[in-house]
Amino acid sequence: MIRVLLVDDQPLIRSGFRALLDIEDDIEVVAEAADGSEGLALAREHLPDIALIDIQMPVVDGIEATRRIAADPALAGVHVVILTNYGLDEYVFNALRAGAAGFLVKDIQPEDFLHAVRVAARGDALLAPSITRRLINRYVTQPLTTVTGTGLEELTNREREAVALVAQGLSNDQIADRMVISPLTAKTHINRAMIKLHARDRAQLVVLAYESGLVTSRNS
Repeated sequence: MIRVLLVDDQPLIRSGFRALLDIEDDIEVVAEAADGSEGLALAREHLPDIALIDIQMPVVDGIEATRRIAADPALAGVHVVILTNYGLDEYVFNALRAGAAGFLVKDIQPEDFLHAVRVAARGDALLAPSITRRLINRYVTQPLTTVTGTGLEELTNREREAVALVAQGLSNDQIADRMVISPLTAKTHINRAMIKLHARDRAQLVVLAYESGLVTSRNS
């Protein structure tokens, strides 16, 4: 059973998502919150698999709530999915930096929404290649101060290659084709890189790859 926490200051939005989720046999909405502070408290109480969190909320916004969840070892199993009104909301990349596993646009089709919840619950990336590229083009390619001491030096050459391809928005199958290895081996390289880099999920690999300088706008 996939346990979901809904955090949005608009009751109508929460009701709509709950209505979609409640009819699914494998998904359960365990709690609802109207702001990030309440959402954080409920996350600690219920330990959901997924926390669907709006970006713009009173008291504590979605980015700060995400940052606090990501920083709490007791909530390591909670995958934060950001809800936004716009596919390229100016806050989305900041949310990914804060530890979000991905994001959903609120006008998403119901079937795509349910699929996304299940994907996030598995711990897989909730960043489709097209969305990743759009984020890269608008945010990540802007000048950033390169971060040192990220742990990239601990990666093998193949792991570094896999991380770079993740940052370009490729799926495991595409990475396998590019590296001429099996999809399982590609997944193994990515998982080992996540462990070494202390990345919660695939989305954080994208952030680390760009902030470390492993990938730049010239090779994306």
